[in-house]
This record gives sequence, structure tokens and C-alpha cells, in this order.
Amino acid sequence: MATLTMTPSRFGNSFSGSQSQYGASAPSMADTLPSIDFGFNELRERMAQFTMRFDEFIERGRKRVLEERNAFRMNVAETEDVQRTRKTAIVELESKSSTHAQTLAKEAAETDEMHEAIRTLSAQKEEHIERRDRIKDDINSVQAIIKQKREAQAVHQRALESQARHNIPELRFWEHCLGLRIEASGFGVEDQLRFVFGCVDERDQSKEVWFELLMGAKEYEVPSTKPKLEKERLEETLDRLNETKEVGPFLKAMRSIFVEALKS
Repeated sequence: MATLTMTPSRFGNSFSGSQSQYGASAPSMADTLPSIDFGFNELRERMAQFTMRFDEFIERGRKRVLEERNAFRMNVAETEDVQRTRKTAIVELESKSSTHAQTLAKEAAETDEMHEAIRTLSAQKEEHIERRDRIKDDINSVQAIIKQKREAQAVHQRALESQARHNIPELRFWEHCLGLRIEASGFGVEDQLRFVFGCVDERDQSKEVWFELLMGAKEYEVPSTKPKLEKERLEETLDRLNETKEVGPFLKAMRSIFVEALKS
């Protein structure tokens, strides 16, 4: 097709040049040649059809390019929307991740505090258990001591009762014949008696002397006397009472001490 197109044009140009060179009136060899049909009309129709098909191809290409460009723009817009959405999601995820990290750190701190509190409470529990065991041991020791003291008190009480039964006749003798009077004393102190002697002072028979005897303890004690007696004589007589547990001789010795004290 290119050959056919170029050949007539080249020929037409030669022919035109011949006419312009030799003039219109001059005869040419082409005029003497027989006429030849080169099919220019068919060529023009074919070229017109090609041009129309080419234009249609260009139009379809332009439409396709426009469609592709619009599709590309839509894809770009969608991609940008997706990108913005993903950026927003990333920001939200980062915020959630930061919040979650803070929550984990807080929970870890609270867990450490709980573990420390548990260790403290465990140590306190062990200390309390040890203290409870010590208190139990102390209670057992105190109960054993109390039991021993109760047993000793019971033995002492039985001894006092036995001694009292033994001393009752002699005490009655002292009360009725020698002017001895026994009174309660101590203002709430149990097992404390006051022994009052009359007819002791030869110069004043109405004058009375007395001493108090504490019998609730393990040993006898004399907390007070009237008049005040010599300490050594009193302690000696009291030691003898604690050794023998005999009240009669003790009362006789105490009366003698009072007599001596009143004479001096």
C-alpha cells in the first residue's frame, strides 16, 4: 500500500514538472501515450476507510485512556482513602498500644506491691506464729508454776489447819487466862490477824499491846507492832515460828518481848 501511494505521487510530480517545463502548449510524450487507470479512486476510498478506522481506533484509544485515567484516579482516591483510614487506624492502635502498655505497667506495679504486701504479711504471720508459740510456752510455764504454787498453798493450808487444830486449846488458854484477844486486821488483806495482849504493863493493867501476823504467805510475817519492838528480837522469834510452825511458843515469846519493851 505504501508503494502504491508513493508511486502515483512521484509520477504526478514528474508529470507536473514536465508540463511546467515545456509549457502547456508544448506537446509531451505523455499526451501521446495511451491513458492508464492507476486506481486512485479506489486508493482514496481505501485511504478514507483506513482514516475512518484509524480515527475510530484513536477514539477508542482515547476513551480507553480516559477510562483508564478515571479508573486510575478512582484507584488513587480509594488508595488515599484507604491510606487515611489505615493512618487513623494506626494512630488508634498506637494510642491503644500506649494505653495498654501503661495498663500493663500499672498492673505490674500493682502486682509487685501485692507481692510485697504478701511477703510482709507472710513475715508478720510467721512472727505472730512464733510469738503465739512463745506465749503458749509462757502460758504453759505459768500454768505449771501456778499449779506448783497451788499445790504448795494446799500443802501449806493443810499444815495451817493441822497446826490450828493443834493450837486451838492453847489459844483458848491464852485468850481466857492471859488476856489475849484475836482480831481481824489488814483492811481486805486475807489471812492477817491482830493479836492483842492485855494486862502486860504492871503499872497500867488497862494498857494493851498488839502485833499483826500475816499467815497467807509461804512464811509467817509480822508487818506491824504496837509498841515498836526491837528488830533483832522480833526476827529471831519469827524465824523460830517459821521453822517450828508452833504458834503457842511464839505467842509466849511475843508477850515476853512486849513485857521487856514496856519495862525499858
